[in-house]
Amino acid sequence: MSLHGAILRRCLLRPMGVCVIDDQRTWTGARLVLASLMIADRIRAAGASGAVAVALPTSGLFPAAALAAWMTGRAVVPINYMLGRQEVRFILDDSGADTLITVGPMLEHMGHRPAVRRIIELDKLDRRRVPEVAWPEPASDDDTAALMYTSGTSGRPKGVIMTHGNLLSNVRQACLHIRFDSHHRLLGCIPQFHSFGLTVLTLLPLIRHARVVYTARFVPAKIVRLFRQHRPTIFVGVPSMFGGLLHVKEAAWEDFASTRYMVSGGEPLPDMIADRFRERFGVAIAEGFGMTECGPVTNWCRPSEHRPRSVGPALPMVRVRVVDPATERALPPGREGEVRFAGPNVTRGYHNRPEENARLFDSAGFLRSGDIGRIDAQGHLSITGRLKEMLIIAGENVFPREIEDALCRHPSVKDAGVIGVADPLRGESPVGFVELHEGAAFDADALRVHCKGLIAAFKVPSQIRRVDALPRSPTGKVLRRALRGMLAEPGAGAAAVSAAEPERPGVSAAAQPPKALR
Repeated sequence: MSLHGAILRRCLLRPMGVCVIDDQRTWTGARLVLASLMIADRIRAAGASGAVAVALPTSGLFPAAALAAWMTGRAVVPINYMLGRQEVRFILDDSGADTLITVGPMLEHMGHRPAVRRIIELDKLDRRRVPEVAWPEPASDDDTAALMYTSGTSGRPKGVIMTHGNLLSNVRQACLHIRFDSHHRLLGCIPQFHSFGLTVLTLLPLIRHARVVYTARFVPAKIVRLFRQHRPTIFVGVPSMFGGLLHVKEAAWEDFASTRYMVSGGEPLPDMIADRFRERFGVAIAEGFGMTECGPVTNWCRPSEHRPRSVGPALPMVRVRVVDPATERALPPGREGEVRFAGPNVTRGYHNRPEENARLFDSAGFLRSGDIGRIDAQGHLSITGRLKEMLIIAGENVFPREIEDALCRHPSVKDAGVIGVADPLRGESPVGFVELHEGAAFDADALRVHCKGLIAAFKVPSQIRRVDALPRSPTGKVLRRALRGMLAEPGAGAAAVSAAEPERPGVSAAAQPPKALR
Protein backbone atom coordinates (compact mmCIF):
# COMPACT_ATOMS: atom_id res chain seq x y z
CA MET A 1 0.00 0.00 0.00
CA SER A 2 1.16 3.55 -0.72
CA LEU A 3 1.38 6.30 1.90
CA HIS A 4 -1.53 8.19 0.37
CA GLY A 5 -3.56 4.99 0.18
CA ALA A 6 -2.98 4.35 3.89
CA ILE A 7 -3.87 7.93 4.89
CA LEU A 8 -6.96 8.11 2.67
CA ARG A 9 -8.19 4.82 4.10
CA ARG A 10 -7.88 6.19 7.64
CA CYS A 11 -9.61 9.47 6.80
CA LEU A 12 -12.48 7.85 4.90
CA LEU A 13 -13.11 5.21 7.56
CA ARG A 14 -13.70 7.98 10.12
CA PRO A 15 -14.51 11.08 8.06
CA MET A 16 -15.98 13.06 10.96
CA GLY A 17 -13.39 11.97 13.49
CA VAL A 18 -10.84 14.59 14.58
CA CYS A 19 -7.36 13.62 13.43
CA VAL A 20 -5.37 16.86 13.75
CA ILE A 21 -5.54 19.95 15.96
CA ASP A 22 -3.17 22.83 15.27
CA ASP A 23 -2.82 26.51 16.17
CA GLN A 24 -5.41 27.57 13.59
CA ARG A 25 -8.03 24.85 13.21
CA THR A 26 -9.35 21.39 14.00
CA TRP A 27 -9.08 18.87 11.17
CA THR A 28 -11.47 15.98 10.67
CA GLY A 29 -10.64 13.21 8.23
CA ALA A 30 -13.05 14.69 5.70
CA ARG A 31 -11.52 18.16 6.01
CA LEU A 32 -8.02 16.79 5.46
CA VAL A 33 -9.10 14.90 2.33
CA LEU A 34 -10.99 17.91 0.93
CA ALA A 35 -7.97 20.18 1.49
CA SER A 36 -5.75 17.62 -0.22
CA LEU A 37 -8.09 17.44 -3.22
CA MET A 38 -8.01 21.24 -3.58
CA ILE A 39 -4.20 21.31 -3.42
CA ALA A 40 -3.90 18.37 -5.83
CA ASP A 41 -6.14 20.24 -8.27
CA ARG A 42 -3.74 23.23 -8.15
CA ILE A 43 -0.70 20.98 -8.65
CA ARG A 44 -2.26 19.46 -11.77
CA ALA A 45 -3.29 22.88 -13.06
CA ALA A 46 0.32 24.05 -12.79
CA GLY A 47 1.23 21.56 -15.50
CA ALA A 48 4.49 20.68 -13.76
CA SER A 49 5.90 17.19 -13.56
CA GLY A 50 8.76 17.40 -11.06
CA ALA A 51 8.86 16.92 -7.30
CA VAL A 52 6.77 19.13 -5.02
CA ALA A 53 8.60 21.23 -2.43
CA VAL A 54 6.74 22.03 0.79
CA ALA A 55 7.59 24.93 3.12
CA LEU A 56 4.96 25.05 5.86
CA PRO A 57 4.82 25.52 9.63
CA THR A 58 4.16 22.49 11.82
CA SER A 59 0.42 22.10 11.29
CA GLY A 60 -2.28 20.13 9.53
CA LEU A 61 -1.39 21.94 6.31
CA PHE A 62 1.74 19.83 5.91
CA PRO A 63 0.02 16.41 5.73
CA ALA A 64 -2.64 17.93 3.45
CA ALA A 65 0.07 19.16 1.07
CA ALA A 66 2.06 15.91 1.21
CA LEU A 67 -1.08 13.85 0.60
CA ALA A 68 -1.89 16.03 -2.42
CA ALA A 69 1.58 15.56 -3.89
CA TRP A 70 1.43 11.78 -3.46
CA MET A 71 -2.06 11.64 -4.98
CA THR A 72 -0.67 13.31 -8.12
CA GLY A 73 2.24 10.88 -8.30
CA ARG A 74 4.93 13.32 -7.11
CA ALA A 75 7.65 13.05 -4.50
CA VAL A 76 7.64 15.52 -1.60
CA VAL A 77 10.66 17.71 -0.80
CA PRO A 78 10.21 19.21 2.69
CA ILE A 79 12.03 22.56 2.87
CA ASN A 80 13.75 23.84 5.99
CA TYR A 81 12.32 27.37 5.97
CA MET A 82 15.18 28.63 8.16
CA LEU A 83 17.73 28.10 5.41
CA GLY A 84 19.16 30.97 3.40
CA ARG A 85 18.29 31.82 -0.19
CA GLN A 86 21.26 29.95 -1.73
CA GLU A 87 20.66 26.82 0.37
CA VAL A 88 17.00 26.68 -0.68
CA ARG A 89 18.06 27.26 -4.29
CA PHE A 90 20.47 24.32 -4.09
CA ILE A 91 17.81 21.96 -2.71
CA LEU A 92 15.25 22.98 -5.35
CA ASP A 93 17.77 22.55 -8.16
CA ASP A 94 19.18 19.28 -6.84
CA SER A 95 15.76 17.71 -6.25
CA GLY A 96 14.23 18.89 -9.51
CA ALA A 97 11.26 20.40 -7.66
CA ASP A 98 9.25 22.71 -9.91
CA THR A 99 6.35 23.47 -7.56
CA LEU A 100 6.43 24.97 -4.06
CA ILE A 101 3.52 24.72 -1.62
CA THR A 102 3.62 27.32 1.14
CA VAL A 103 1.70 30.21 2.74
CA GLY A 104 2.24 33.95 2.47
CA PRO A 105 3.59 34.47 6.01
CA MET A 106 6.13 31.71 5.39
CA LEU A 107 7.44 33.49 2.30
CA GLU A 108 7.77 36.66 4.38
CA HIS A 109 9.67 34.68 7.02
CA MET A 110 12.00 33.24 4.36
CA GLY A 111 12.59 36.72 2.98
CA HIS A 112 12.38 35.73 -0.69
CA ARG A 113 10.27 33.96 -3.29
CA PRO A 114 12.14 30.83 -4.39
CA ALA A 115 12.59 30.53 -8.15
CA VAL A 116 10.35 27.62 -9.11
CA ARG A 117 7.85 27.19 -11.94
CA ARG A 118 4.83 27.57 -9.68
CA ILE A 119 4.27 28.70 -6.08
CA ILE A 120 0.97 27.59 -4.55
CA GLU A 121 0.06 29.80 -1.57
CA LEU A 122 -2.52 27.87 0.42
CA ASP A 123 -3.87 30.96 2.17
CA LYS A 124 -4.81 32.42 -1.24
CA LEU A 125 -6.74 29.43 -2.59
CA ASP A 126 -10.40 30.00 -3.42
CA ARG A 127 -12.09 27.65 -0.97
CA ARG A 128 -15.43 28.11 -2.72
CA ARG A 129 -14.07 26.50 -5.87
CA VAL A 130 -15.02 22.84 -6.23
CA PRO A 131 -11.85 20.89 -7.01
CA GLU A 132 -11.67 18.55 -9.97
CA VAL A 133 -11.51 15.09 -8.46
CA ALA A 134 -9.12 12.64 -10.09
CA TRP A 135 -8.31 9.10 -9.08
CA PRO A 136 -5.08 9.05 -7.00
CA GLU A 137 -2.00 7.91 -8.87
CA PRO A 138 -0.79 4.47 -7.74
CA ALA A 139 2.59 4.03 -6.06
CA SER A 140 4.65 0.95 -5.29
CA ASP A 141 6.90 0.29 -2.31
CA ASP A 142 9.94 1.25 -4.40
CA ASP A 143 8.59 4.58 -5.64
CA THR A 144 10.18 7.68 -4.11
CA ALA A 145 7.86 9.34 -1.60
CA ALA A 146 10.19 12.02 -0.24
CA LEU A 147 13.63 13.51 -0.64
CA MET A 148 14.68 14.39 2.90
CA TYR A 149 17.59 16.81 2.79
CA THR A 150 20.09 16.45 5.60
CA SER A 151 20.98 19.47 7.69
CA GLY A 152 24.29 19.97 5.92
CA THR A 153 26.24 20.21 9.19
CA SER A 154 29.12 18.37 7.48
CA GLY A 155 28.84 19.87 3.99
CA ARG A 156 26.14 20.56 1.41
CA PRO A 157 22.75 18.97 2.10
CA LYS A 158 22.19 15.51 0.67
CA GLY A 159 18.77 14.36 -0.50
CA VAL A 160 17.99 11.07 1.25
CA ILE A 161 15.67 8.95 -0.90
CA MET A 162 12.73 7.69 1.15
CA THR A 163 10.36 5.36 -0.68
CA HIS A 164 6.74 4.66 0.19
CA GLY A 165 7.94 1.28 1.45
CA ASN A 166 10.66 2.81 3.65
CA LEU A 167 8.28 5.18 5.44
CA LEU A 168 5.42 2.70 5.77
CA SER A 169 7.86 0.15 7.20
CA ASN A 170 9.12 2.60 9.80
CA VAL A 171 5.55 3.44 10.84
CA ARG A 172 4.74 -0.28 11.21
CA GLN A 173 7.96 -0.92 13.13
CA ALA A 174 7.22 1.88 15.61
CA CYS A 175 3.63 0.67 16.05
CA LEU A 176 4.74 -2.87 16.86
CA HIS A 177 7.50 -1.68 19.18
CA ILE A 178 5.37 0.52 21.46
CA ARG A 179 1.97 -1.06 20.71
CA PHE A 180 0.72 2.18 19.23
CA ASP A 181 -3.01 2.36 18.51
CA SER A 182 -5.87 4.80 18.04
CA HIS A 183 -6.16 5.46 21.78
CA HIS A 184 -2.90 7.42 21.77
CA ARG A 185 -2.78 11.20 21.52
CA LEU A 186 0.40 12.91 20.36
CA LEU A 187 1.68 16.42 21.05
CA GLY A 188 4.67 18.04 19.41
CA CYS A 189 6.17 20.99 17.59
CA ILE A 190 9.12 19.35 15.84
CA PRO A 191 9.42 20.70 12.28
CA GLN A 192 7.78 18.41 9.76
CA PHE A 193 10.62 19.03 7.31
CA HIS A 194 12.70 16.86 9.65
CA SER A 195 12.42 13.07 9.28
CA PHE A 196 11.49 12.65 12.97
CA GLY A 197 8.65 15.16 12.54
CA LEU A 198 7.49 13.57 9.29
CA THR A 199 7.40 9.94 10.43
CA VAL A 200 6.68 10.03 14.17
CA LEU A 201 4.65 13.22 14.48
CA THR A 202 2.77 13.08 11.16
CA LEU A 203 2.58 9.69 9.42
CA LEU A 204 2.37 7.55 12.57
CA PRO A 205 -0.82 9.12 14.00
CA LEU A 206 -2.51 9.66 10.62
CA ILE A 207 -2.04 6.10 9.45
CA ARG A 208 -2.89 4.53 12.84
CA HIS A 209 -6.10 6.50 13.53
CA ALA A 210 -4.67 8.52 16.44
CA ARG A 211 -5.10 12.21 17.19
CA VAL A 212 -2.15 14.60 17.00
CA VAL A 213 -1.86 18.14 18.37
CA TYR A 214 0.57 20.49 16.62
CA THR A 215 1.91 23.86 17.63
CA ALA A 216 4.23 25.74 15.28
CA ARG A 217 6.58 27.24 17.87
CA PHE A 218 8.08 25.87 21.05
CA VAL A 219 6.95 28.16 23.86
CA PRO A 220 7.44 26.21 27.12
CA ALA A 221 4.49 27.72 29.01
CA LYS A 222 2.22 27.12 26.01
CA ILE A 223 3.33 23.48 25.79
CA VAL A 224 2.37 22.99 29.44
CA ARG A 225 -1.06 24.52 28.72
CA LEU A 226 -1.51 22.11 25.80
CA PHE A 227 -0.67 19.20 28.10
CA ARG A 228 -3.43 20.35 30.46
CA GLN A 229 -5.94 20.88 27.66
CA HIS A 230 -5.39 17.80 25.49
CA ARG A 231 -3.88 15.24 27.91
CA PRO A 232 -1.50 13.66 25.36
CA THR A 233 -0.12 10.18 25.92
CA ILE A 234 3.01 10.83 23.85
CA PHE A 235 5.16 13.95 23.60
CA VAL A 236 8.05 14.03 21.16
CA GLY A 237 10.78 16.62 21.50
CA VAL A 238 14.49 17.34 21.44
CA PRO A 239 16.66 17.78 24.57
CA SER A 240 16.50 21.59 24.56
CA MET A 241 12.69 21.40 24.73
CA PHE A 242 12.75 19.27 27.87
CA GLY A 243 15.22 21.73 29.36
CA GLY A 244 12.80 24.54 28.52
CA LEU A 245 9.88 22.77 30.24
CA LEU A 246 11.94 22.59 33.42
CA HIS A 247 11.96 26.40 33.49
CA VAL A 248 8.16 26.73 33.59
CA LYS A 249 7.67 27.59 37.26
CA GLU A 250 3.96 26.76 37.39
CA ALA A 251 4.40 23.32 35.79
CA ALA A 252 3.62 20.39 38.11
CA TRP A 253 3.63 16.62 37.90
CA GLU A 254 -0.16 16.59 37.43
CA ASP A 255 0.29 18.33 34.06
CA PHE A 256 2.12 15.30 32.69
CA ALA A 257 0.12 12.55 34.41
CA SER A 258 -1.50 11.38 31.16
CA THR A 259 1.84 10.89 29.42
CA ARG A 260 3.04 7.35 28.75
CA TYR A 261 5.97 8.28 26.54
CA MET A 262 8.20 11.33 26.74
CA VAL A 263 10.42 10.74 23.73
CA SER A 264 13.64 12.65 23.12
CA GLY A 265 15.51 12.51 19.83
CA GLY A 266 17.66 14.61 17.54
CA GLU A 267 20.75 14.52 19.74
CA PRO A 268 21.86 12.87 23.02
CA LEU A 269 19.82 13.86 26.08
CA PRO A 270 22.07 15.30 28.84
CA ASP A 271 21.87 13.23 32.02
CA MET A 272 21.20 16.34 34.09
CA ILE A 273 18.02 17.19 32.14
CA ALA A 274 16.76 13.60 32.39
CA ASP A 275 17.46 13.47 36.14
CA ARG A 276 15.80 16.82 36.89
CA PHE A 277 12.74 15.99 34.80
CA ARG A 278 12.23 12.68 36.57
CA GLU A 279 12.76 14.21 40.03
CA ARG A 280 10.39 17.13 39.45
CA PHE A 281 7.63 15.58 37.33
CA GLY A 282 7.96 11.87 38.02
CA VAL A 283 8.30 11.13 34.30
CA ALA A 284 11.20 9.28 32.72
CA ILE A 285 12.25 10.63 29.34
CA ALA A 286 12.86 7.76 26.94
CA GLU A 287 15.48 8.31 24.30
CA GLY A 288 15.07 7.12 20.77
CA PHE A 289 17.62 6.98 18.03
CA GLY A 290 17.55 7.19 14.30
CA MET A 291 18.93 8.90 11.26
CA THR A 292 17.34 10.40 8.18
CA GLU A 293 18.71 7.52 6.13
CA CYS A 294 16.72 5.04 8.25
CA GLY A 295 13.29 6.57 8.03
CA PRO A 296 14.44 7.72 10.74
CA VAL A 297 13.73 5.52 13.81
CA THR A 298 15.93 2.49 14.51
CA ASN A 299 15.86 2.24 18.31
CA TRP A 300 13.32 3.27 20.94
CA CYS A 301 13.63 2.87 24.69
CA ARG A 302 10.30 1.93 26.26
CA PRO A 303 9.67 3.28 29.81
CA SER A 304 10.04 -0.16 31.40
CA GLU A 305 13.45 -0.53 29.75
CA HIS A 306 14.86 2.86 30.70
CA ARG A 307 18.60 2.86 31.27
CA PRO A 308 20.89 5.88 31.52
CA ARG A 309 22.44 6.83 28.17
CA SER A 310 20.68 4.01 26.34
CA VAL A 311 18.50 4.53 23.28
CA GLY A 312 16.93 1.12 23.78
CA PRO A 313 16.57 -2.01 21.66
CA ALA A 314 16.14 -2.02 17.90
CA LEU A 315 12.67 -1.81 16.37
CA PRO A 316 11.25 -4.99 14.83
CA MET A 317 12.89 -5.87 11.50
CA VAL A 318 15.78 -3.45 12.13
CA ARG A 319 19.16 -5.17 12.19
CA VAL A 320 21.95 -3.45 14.10
CA ARG A 321 25.58 -4.37 14.40
CA VAL A 322 28.71 -2.71 15.77
CA VAL A 323 31.82 -2.90 13.61
CA ASP A 324 35.48 -2.02 14.02
CA PRO A 325 35.80 0.59 11.24
CA ALA A 326 39.48 -0.22 10.78
CA THR A 327 39.07 -3.98 10.25
CA GLU A 328 35.37 -4.22 9.25
CA ARG A 329 34.94 -6.99 11.81
CA ALA A 330 31.74 -7.24 13.87
CA LEU A 331 32.37 -6.58 17.56
CA PRO A 332 30.91 -8.49 20.54
CA PRO A 333 28.52 -6.93 23.12
CA GLY A 334 30.09 -4.17 25.18
CA ARG A 335 32.74 -3.19 22.63
CA GLU A 336 32.60 0.25 21.00
CA GLY A 337 32.66 0.65 17.24
CA GLU A 338 30.73 2.11 14.33
CA VAL A 339 26.99 1.37 14.47
CA ARG A 340 25.48 0.05 11.23
CA PHE A 341 21.89 -0.65 10.21
CA ALA A 342 19.88 -2.75 7.77
CA GLY A 343 16.13 -3.19 7.31
CA PRO A 344 13.13 -2.30 5.13
CA ASN A 345 13.19 1.25 6.50
CA VAL A 346 16.74 1.96 5.29
CA THR A 347 17.22 4.21 2.25
CA ARG A 348 18.64 2.95 -1.01
CA GLY A 349 20.90 6.00 -1.19
CA TYR A 350 21.26 9.72 -1.83
CA HIS A 351 19.74 11.57 -4.78
CA ASN A 352 22.36 12.44 -7.43
CA ARG A 353 25.28 11.23 -5.26
CA PRO A 354 26.68 8.06 -6.89
CA GLU A 355 30.13 8.37 -5.32
CA GLU A 356 28.76 8.77 -1.80
CA ASN A 357 26.27 5.96 -2.39
CA ALA A 358 29.18 3.65 -3.21
CA ARG A 359 30.58 4.29 0.29
CA LEU A 360 27.27 4.31 2.15
CA PHE A 361 26.89 0.54 2.60
CA ASP A 362 29.38 -2.09 3.69
CA SER A 363 29.94 -5.45 1.99
CA ALA A 364 27.18 -7.05 4.11
CA GLY A 365 24.63 -4.46 3.00
CA PHE A 366 24.57 -2.51 6.28
CA LEU A 367 24.39 1.28 6.20
CA ARG A 368 27.41 3.01 7.73
CA SER A 369 25.95 5.45 10.28
CA GLY A 370 29.14 7.28 11.24
CA ASP A 371 28.03 6.96 14.88
CA ILE A 372 30.10 5.27 17.55
CA GLY A 373 28.29 3.08 20.07
CA ARG A 374 28.01 -0.27 21.76
CA ILE A 375 25.32 -2.91 22.28
CA ASP A 376 24.93 -4.62 25.64
CA ALA A 377 24.12 -8.27 26.25
CA GLN A 378 20.36 -7.50 26.23
CA GLY A 379 20.55 -5.78 22.84
CA HIS A 380 20.28 -2.20 24.09
CA LEU A 381 22.21 0.37 22.07
CA SER A 382 24.19 3.25 23.55
CA ILE A 383 25.56 6.00 21.31
CA THR A 384 28.80 7.50 22.57
CA GLY A 385 29.73 9.89 19.78
CA ARG A 386 30.28 10.59 16.11
CA LEU A 387 33.18 9.01 14.26
CA LYS A 388 33.98 12.40 12.70
CA GLU A 389 33.70 14.21 16.04
CA MET A 390 35.94 11.84 17.97
CA LEU A 391 38.94 13.58 19.51
CA ILE A 392 42.28 11.81 19.76
CA ILE A 393 44.06 13.20 22.81
CA ALA A 394 47.56 11.78 23.25
CA GLY A 395 46.44 8.57 21.60
CA GLU A 396 43.20 8.23 23.60
CA ASN A 397 39.76 8.29 21.91
CA VAL A 398 37.54 10.91 23.54
CA PHE A 399 33.99 11.88 22.54
CA PRO A 400 32.58 15.40 23.08
CA ARG A 401 29.40 14.09 24.70
CA GLU A 402 31.23 12.82 27.80
CA ILE A 403 32.79 16.25 28.38
CA GLU A 404 29.50 18.04 27.64
CA ASP A 405 27.68 15.86 30.19
CA ALA A 406 30.28 16.75 32.81
CA LEU A 407 29.93 20.48 32.13
CA CYS A 408 26.12 20.26 32.23
CA ARG A 409 26.24 18.75 35.71
CA HIS A 410 27.49 22.06 37.10
CA PRO A 411 24.54 24.03 38.56
CA SER A 412 25.44 27.18 36.60
CA VAL A 413 25.44 25.48 33.19
CA LYS A 414 22.26 25.26 31.13
CA ASP A 415 23.90 23.53 28.15
CA ALA A 416 27.33 22.89 26.69
CA GLY A 417 29.14 22.10 23.46
CA VAL A 418 32.67 20.79 22.96
CA ILE A 419 35.00 20.74 19.96
CA GLY A 420 38.62 19.72 19.47
CA VAL A 421 41.47 21.99 18.39
CA ALA A 422 44.97 21.09 17.24
CA ASP A 423 47.49 20.71 20.05
CA PRO A 424 51.21 20.34 19.17
CA LEU A 425 51.85 18.21 22.26
CA ARG A 426 48.74 16.05 22.54
CA GLY A 427 47.40 16.00 18.98
CA GLU A 428 44.05 17.51 19.98
CA SER A 429 42.71 19.42 22.95
CA PRO A 430 39.05 19.91 23.96
CA VAL A 431 37.50 23.38 24.09
CA GLY A 432 34.20 23.89 25.89
CA PHE A 433 31.39 26.38 25.25
CA VAL A 434 28.80 26.89 27.97
CA GLU A 435 25.37 28.50 27.98
CA LEU A 436 24.55 29.57 31.54
CA HIS A 437 21.31 29.68 33.48
CA GLU A 438 19.85 33.15 33.87
CA GLY A 439 21.70 35.07 36.57
CA ALA A 440 24.49 32.50 36.92
CA ALA A 441 28.08 33.73 37.18
CA PHE A 442 30.74 32.46 34.79
CA ASP A 443 33.77 30.92 36.50
CA ALA A 444 36.00 28.88 34.20
CA ASP A 445 38.27 27.73 37.02
CA ALA A 446 35.31 26.39 38.99
CA LEU A 447 34.06 24.57 35.91
CA ARG A 448 37.44 22.94 35.39
CA VAL A 449 37.62 21.79 39.01
CA HIS A 450 34.08 20.44 38.68
CA CYS A 451 34.99 18.50 35.52
CA LYS A 452 38.09 16.99 37.13
CA GLY A 453 35.83 15.37 39.70
CA LEU A 454 33.83 13.62 36.97
CA ILE A 455 36.17 12.82 34.07
CA ALA A 456 39.85 12.08 33.53
CA ALA A 457 42.11 15.11 33.80
CA PHE A 458 43.25 14.89 30.17
CA LYS A 459 39.60 15.25 29.04
CA VAL A 460 39.06 18.53 30.92
CA PRO A 461 38.71 21.43 28.42
CA SER A 462 41.86 23.47 27.88
CA GLN A 463 39.62 26.50 27.26
CA ILE A 464 36.09 27.28 28.34
CA ARG A 465 34.03 30.02 26.72
CA ARG A 466 30.73 31.52 27.73
CA VAL A 467 28.18 32.05 24.95
CA ASP A 468 24.77 33.69 25.13
CA ALA A 469 23.25 30.76 23.23
CA LEU A 470 24.74 27.69 21.63
CA PRO A 471 24.27 27.61 17.84
CA ARG A 472 21.77 24.92 16.94
CA SER A 473 20.13 23.34 13.94
CA PRO A 474 16.31 23.54 13.70
CA THR A 475 16.12 20.13 15.37
CA GLY A 476 18.20 21.19 18.35
CA LYS A 477 21.59 19.75 17.42
CA VAL A 478 24.59 21.81 18.49
CA LEU A 479 26.35 23.07 15.36
CA ARG A 480 29.99 22.30 16.08
CA ARG A 481 31.07 23.95 12.85
CA ALA A 482 29.58 27.22 14.14
CA LEU A 483 31.39 26.75 17.47
CA ARG A 484 34.63 26.46 15.53
CA GLY A 485 33.79 29.74 13.84
CA MET A 486 33.27 31.37 17.25
CA LEU A 487 36.69 30.13 18.29
CA ALA A 488 38.21 31.94 15.33
CA GLU A 489 36.55 35.20 16.43
CA PRO A 490 37.36 35.65 20.16
CA GLY A 491 35.34 38.83 20.53
CA ALA A 492 32.14 37.64 18.93
CA GLY A 493 29.68 37.23 21.77
CA ALA A 494 31.84 34.96 23.88
CA ALA A 495 34.09 35.27 26.88
CA ALA A 496 37.34 33.44 26.14
CA VAL A 497 39.18 31.94 29.05
CA SER A 498 42.55 30.21 28.88
CA ALA A 499 42.60 27.42 31.40
CA ALA A 500 45.48 25.79 33.20
CA GLU A 501 47.72 23.54 31.16
CA PRO A 502 45.94 20.25 30.43
CA GLU A 503 47.27 16.86 31.37
CA ARG A 504 48.04 13.95 29.11
CA PRO A 505 46.98 10.39 29.89
CA GLY A 506 49.46 8.95 32.35
CA VAL A 507 51.59 12.13 32.43
CA SER A 508 51.33 14.64 35.27
CA ALA A 509 51.13 18.34 34.53
CA ALA A 510 54.46 18.86 36.29
CA ALA A 511 56.19 16.50 33.86
CA GLN A 512 55.21 18.52 30.79
CA PRO A 513 57.74 20.88 29.18
CA PRO A 514 57.78 24.55 30.25
CA LYS A 515 55.63 26.92 28.19
CA ALA A 516 58.71 28.57 26.67
CA LEU A 517 59.69 25.29 25.00
CA ARG A 518 56.27 24.47 23.54
